[in-house]
Amino acid sequence: MSQGIQKNSSLRFHRNSRFLSAADGLLPALQQTRLQPVGVVDVIADTSEALGWKAIKSPLPASLIERELAPGDEVIIDFGTHCVGYFGLHCESAGSPPDAPAHLQFIFGETAAEMGVPFSEYSGWLSSSWLQQADIYLDVLPEQVRLPRRYCCRYVKIKVISTSAKFNLKLSDIHLNTLTSADSTSLARLHHPDALLDQIDQVSVLTLRNCMQEVFEDGPKRDRRLWLGDLRLQALVNYQTFEQNDLVKRCLYLFAGVTREDGMVSSNLFMKPDVIADDTFLFDYALFFVATLADYIAATNDQQTLEDLWPTAWRQVELALGRVSEKGIVQDSDDWWAFIDWHESLNKQAPAQGVLIYCLMKARELARKIDGENVTLLTAKIDELKNAAMEQLWDENKGFFVSGAAQQTSCASQIWLVLAEIGDNDFRSQLISRLLANPPEIGMNTPYMMHHFIDALISVGETRRATLEIKKYWGGMVQAGADTFWELYDPKRPDFSPYGSKLINSYCHAWSCTPAYFLRKYGL
Repeated sequence: MSQGIQKNSSLRFHRNSRFLSAADGLLPALQQTRLQPVGVVDVIADTSEALGWKAIKSPLPASLIERELAPGDEVIIDFGTHCVGYFGLHCESAGSPPDAPAHLQFIFGETAAEMGVPFSEYSGWLSSSWLQQADIYLDVLPEQVRLPRRYCCRYVKIKVISTSAKFNLKLSDIHLNTLTSADSTSLARLHHPDALLDQIDQVSVLTLRNCMQEVFEDGPKRDRRLWLGDLRLQALVNYQTFEQNDLVKRCLYLFAGVTREDGMVSSNLFMKPDVIADDTFLFDYALFFVATLADYIAATNDQQTLEDLWPTAWRQVELALGRVSEKGIVQDSDDWWAFIDWHESLNKQAPAQGVLIYCLMKARELARKIDGENVTLLTAKIDELKNAAMEQLWDENKGFFVSGAAQQTSCASQIWLVLAEIGDNDFRSQLISRLLANPPEIGMNTPYMMHHFIDALISVGETRRATLEIKKYWGGMVQAGADTFWELYDPKRPDFSPYGSKLINSYCHAWSCTPAYFLRKYGL
């Protein structure tokens, strides 16, 4: 097995050339579809809208290609649905021969808010280069324009910044060449009898489809990377929809192909110019390599991939157990050591204990297929960690599990320790009932955490409540006009952003696509 060392910041990484070669062999073909706009819109500020802006739609005027645009003129094109691809148009002059370059500006938005709020007002802490804007200068007219960057949008604002006093511009052949590696030809429509659930399923599927590129991207606008937490959930939806299991396999080999020197998998990977592991390492995301592999093997029974990747999975188990204290509890710290949810006040200790137990149970599933000697060890460790959770984290007076030195109660702690199967069925069912009746102040901020809430509800037999929560939460996004599901959604604060601005939020995000999994797998 050929090995190399990749340097990244002050860290050192192993590169497994065989695994990376296997991933290269699974590179998917991208499906291309040419889309034309369906209308134009005006956007107005409207506080009754979830994101504060409303799009007023008009049919695409036949006269648009005859309309002359002067400096300062703009038009907002509506493609009618969320798209990922390359934008192009034909531009020609009107009037005297052009005696100066034409300067055009394009702004791409997934939502009407991105068309209404000037990008100059952006004040978030993520780089403003994620805002989708392009300026071009056309020295010769007419010209067929194809912007070189891939964009993610429903709306495109086209503004003429400058020509000269002698000529205006006319635009035609406006289009998007959309891209996805998802093959929709074999996808079956759900046709759910509940109209809202049927719509939720369709939006879920489109969310996954637009995130399926050369890898399962977390978001086609931002970050356009392969994140392990997102991959795990995307793969679950994929097994129920597109069934492009080789893409899951490719992503698993990529993560195993570039690991930290001690064998830990990174939380995410960059694909260009080469496969590069990010220097962000998260306790829960590394463990989800085990869970994602177990789900993939359950779906495919791919023994060769199990033989190849089991050592990487086992190494994540070893490293995670190294963080467990003598009392059997995952050790807490003040750094960003686990993700769990976007919540600045959330303590991660108790939910991380649940993630560890959950993933050890997944590891045991794999060990039964390939490493029987470690089944007994894993069973003993699972029992030990469960007992420690009851002894150290359960607060009888509160009726909840607590987390960290401050003994915090949170939704995430209860949900993950239910998924870890702490206590008997009655205990977990009563805990979920208590959570529903008296939810802790530290709630849930993302569809990612909501996925695990739905999973926990189903695990204790609360399928009816799970269905209602899907309709309430993801249905809330649909009713707010979502074409694809958002990275973040708090019904009480729909424009919430952990990054300081809703403009930078991703409105097509991988971890949000899971209602299709629940609806199709469990027949909700």
